[in-house]
Amino acid sequence: MAGQDSGGCKLSVISNFPPPSAVSGALALVGVTASGKSAIALAVARSQQCCEIISVDSMQVYRHMDIGTAKPSVQIRAEVPHHLVDVADPCEDYSLTKFQAAAQQARLAIEARGNLALFVGGTGLYHRAVIDNLNIPGQYPNITSELEQEPDTSALHSRLVELDPVAANRMEPTNRRRVIRALEVTLGSGRCFSSYGPGLGQYRASAITQVGLSLSRAEMDRRIQQRFDCQMQADFLEEVKVLLARPEPLSRTASQALGYKELIAHLRGEMSLDEAVALAVVRTRRFARRQERWFRRDPRITWLDAAEEPEVLAAQVVAKHCPQSFAQLRD
Repeated sequence: MAGQDSGGCKLSVISNFPPPSAVSGALALVGVTASGKSAIALAVARSQQCCEIISVDSMQVYRHMDIGTAKPSVQIRAEVPHHLVDVADPCEDYSLTKFQAAAQQARLAIEARGNLALFVGGTGLYHRAVIDNLNIPGQYPNITSELEQEPDTSALHSRLVELDPVAANRMEPTNRRRVIRALEVTLGSGRCFSSYGPGLGQYRASAITQVGLSLSRAEMDRRIQQRFDCQMQADFLEEVKVLLARPEPLSRTASQALGYKELIAHLRGEMSLDEAVALAVVRTRRFARRQERWFRRDPRITWLDAAEEPEVLAAQVVAKHCPQSFAQLRD
C-alpha cells in the first residue's frame, strides 16, 4: 500500500521535452489502488509483445520496498521491461520533478526502439505531470527547514487551510510531507500550491490514450483488505524491520508510504500490530477514494469495469482503445 495525489487549478508546460502531440501515441492505465492495473498491463504486454511498462507509482521507485508497494516481481520485470522501478534508495527524497524527467526520457527511448510506452500506476499527479507536461513548482529549502521546526502536523495543516484550502482539502491532515511541501511552495512562490496542478476542467488533448479501471466501493474495499492481508502473510512486517535496520534513515517521502508508516509506528511501540493493520487499511481506503475522485475529473479517461478478468480487459484495451497504435507497431 502506497501513494499520493494532489490538486489545483492551472496548467502550464515546460520546454525540456516535446509536448505529447509531438511524439507517437502511448497508453496509460489508471485507477485506484488494488484495481488490477498491473495485472492488466502485464496481460496487454504479453499479448502484444511490443510494450514496455513505465511505473507511475511514487513508492515503487524505492529499492527494498517491494511487498508493501505491490511491486512487480523480478521475474515479471525480466519478462516485460519495466521502467522507474527500483531507481532510488529509501533514504532519498524522490521528487515529482525527477520522476517527470525520467518518465519522459524513458518514453522517448521506448518509442525509439519501436515499442509502445504503457504508463501504469495510481499516483494521479505523476500521471498528469507526464500526460500534460506540467510545470512543477520550485523548491525552497530554507522555508522547508523553518516548517520542519513545527512538530505538530495538524497545526501545519491548519495553516495550509488558511493559505490554500483547495490543496488542504486534497490531502490527509496527517501527511506531514505533503502538507509541508504545499506550504513550502505557497510561501516560497507567493502562489497557491493548488494553482500548479490540474483542475477546473483544464484537460487538453493528448496523444496518450487513458483507460481507467472502475470498481464499486464495496469491491474496492474488499480488494484493499485482501491485498493487505496477503502482504502481511508475505512478511511485510519483516520487510519494514529490515528497512528500519538500514544505516540510513528513511526519507520523508519513503516513510509516508501507506502501510509502511503504520507498521513503523507499531515497531516503535506507538500501537499494537492489530491497530497498525486496521489503520493502514482505513487510510488506504480513504486514499483510494481520493484517487477515484482525482481520475474521475479527467474527461479524457475511458472507463472499464475492473471486475472482469485481466485477460478480458487486456483484449478490450487492445481492440477498442488503441488498436491503431498496436497495428502501427506490428507493421
